[in-house]
Amino acid sequence: MSFNQLQGAAKLQQVTQLLGTLTKDLQEKQLSPTQKVQTLLQLRQYGTNPVDAGPIYCSDGIGLLARYGIEGETADVRRAALRCVANALLLDSSMRQVFADTGYGGRLAESLKTDNSEDEMVTSRILFLSTYDSNMDFDVLINKHSLGDNVNYQLSRHAKQFPKSGRPRLTQMDELALIDTLKLIFNVSKLYPDLAVTFSPSIPHILKIISRMEIPAKPLDGLISYLINSLSVLDLEEKKEKHFESNPLFPKFNQNCNVDKLINILDQAVSLYRPEELEEKAVPLLHSLIIIHEIAPDGPRKYMQWLLLPEDNDRSLPIGRSDTLASKLLQLSTSPYPNLKTGISELMFVLSGKDAENLTRRIGYGFAAGFLASRGMEIPQTAGEAFATTNADDLDSEVNPITGQRWAAEPKDEGPPMTDEEKEREAERLFVLFERAKANGLITMENPVAQAVREGRFEELPDDADSD
Repeated sequence: MSFNQLQGAAKLQQVTQLLGTLTKDLQEKQLSPTQKVQTLLQLRQYGTNPVDAGPIYCSDGIGLLARYGIEGETADVRRAALRCVANALLLDSSMRQVFADTGYGGRLAESLKTDNSEDEMVTSRILFLSTYDSNMDFDVLINKHSLGDNVNYQLSRHAKQFPKSGRPRLTQMDELALIDTLKLIFNVSKLYPDLAVTFSPSIPHILKIISRMEIPAKPLDGLISYLINSLSVLDLEEKKEKHFESNPLFPKFNQNCNVDKLINILDQAVSLYRPEELEEKAVPLLHSLIIIHEIAPDGPRKYMQWLLLPEDNDRSLPIGRSDTLASKLLQLSTSPYPNLKTGISELMFVLSGKDAENLTRRIGYGFAAGFLASRGMEIPQTAGEAFATTNADDLDSEVNPITGQRWAAEPKDEGPPMTDEEKEREAERLFVLFERAKANGLITMENPVAQAVREGRFEELPDDADSD
């Protein structure tokens, strides 16, 4: 029976013996580096299932393996030991605090300054797992053990693997290592927002990689998703500290290149994923686009509005009915997925200058009303009110303010005219609908049916009226 098939008492005995050999050699120093690596590889195999591997999953076991991982005499020994530690932290969350208690976190952060992607991967993975279920002090790791500098070094190193033209020089191990480092950036920045600024020097490297990557078949999966996730939690606005003379989001050689790539990713994503998938995957990208528009100079800001808001020539159909990106986003904004719905609505709001009337002109009263009501903002008293003042660049009165479609493009009713009885029933139905909307706080305008009655424009039909 091979060692990785052992179980029960036999497996426990082997694990105890292997750890004992490593403990003994700390004093006797009889094992060669190759023998130590082989011993550690066997322990890693046994540790893939915590059952009957208790001597690994305890303070003595983790402490011993961490010591070899930091103090081992060769890179192979250190790497093999750290893989055992990473495995244990992944499979048993209680081991994360055990590792933090070893005190090796600082030296591990220092070891992240490496050009070996396998070492980067295992180091970043342990530190990433330690962001959960442990009291690892990342403030100390950053300020006293160069964690931020070393993470930024790794992003710089990987960015060089993406040339301007041709295929990236990225091996599978390089990609796995980069993903683990990006996960570390995301967690530290999300859980400790005051520390996010330490990773700001990585922003141009993240943007460089995104801009030079081909958009994959699944545009929000794999490496690109981790790049976007990290971007979404970093200090793009430079609120905490100014790192760059000119914002890397809008490079001088082409201010729109990063915006264009991110919107292209969004366009492909909304065409591919189901709404429930976008609820999880698209929100970081939407958040990043919102922040980017807020800080963008005039050129990229107008470019974003042109790409993401309904165009004037997109009004041959009601807004939300065409095949454009703007229409797809508006359709998704009515989905039952709260994060996706809010992200799209907020994006449309900032693209419209955070102005309720401008938003209504841009996307139509139907899409705007619910969003404005959810934010407690005053809704234009009538849909036409939003179109009452028009500048040269604004939409005009030829547009139906409810649907956003041009009046001239709306289908003509070629059926027989309504009878008086049908008109009365329709008026009653509209009256009820408006009263419900007022009761729910969605609108404050006067019920048009009641207004017609008050102004003498509503005629009650006699009971014996002929409906023919």
